[in-house]
Amino acid sequence: MIAAVVNAAVVILGAIIGLLLGGKIREELMGTLVAGLGISVVVIGITSAVETSNIIIVIVSIVLGTVLGELLRIEDRLDGLGNWIKGRLGKHGGAHFTEGFVTASLLFCVGSMAIMGSFDAGLRGDYQTIFAKSALDGVMAVTFAATMGLGVAFSSLPVLVYQGALTLLASLVAPYLSEPVVTEMSAVGGILLIGTGINILGLSPKRIKAGNMLPAMVLPVVWFGVVGHF
Repeated sequence: MIAAVVNAAVVILGAIIGLLLGGKIREELMGTLVAGLGISVVVIGITSAVETSNIIIVIVSIVLGTVLGELLRIEDRLDGLGNWIKGRLGKHGGAHFTEGFVTASLLFCVGSMAIMGSFDAGLRGDYQTIFAKSALDGVMAVTFAATMGLGVAFSSLPVLVYQGALTLLASLVAPYLSEPVVTEMSAVGGILLIGTGINILGLSPKRIKAGNMLPAMVLPVVWFGVVGHF
């Protein structure tokens, strides 16, 4: 659990630094920074997505996971949580609070480092992967908070809950997460990051609900379980 706490704390620290710097950055530079962040997220997503060994698994997972996510209205619930926190903060929330909260939450929770780092911490007490991820998240939190505001700091809550749960459940779920499974989960996560990057860049006429694709990340586990059974 200490690994998740450290990661969340680093995100908060990075966001605080970003908030302190945000007011000192010119509007033109701010726009360029947002564009740079969007491109970086897309590149990270592509890097993860191309590692797949079976594109059919990725496609099926995305399709079925998105249908499930739409039925569960995950993105609406994330937006609702962000708006609820923003409402409690009043004028301190900022115009882009919910956008920063949802975008940063997806970015920090999706990916193989979050999954494997949490399991390494839970099973072997090895925190190296999570500490490396924390450093990366901290740097991104600085830039995201400077451009999107206070919501980025509150993305530490999903990070704490998600990675903390993975760490605590490591001994139960680790037998189902072989290297091929994690590879495909990471590839699916890469698709989500590409969608998130497109949203940041404003390239889509309608916002891509990447949050509704989150169930797709666990479907490779089901796929390999079914294939292994037969």
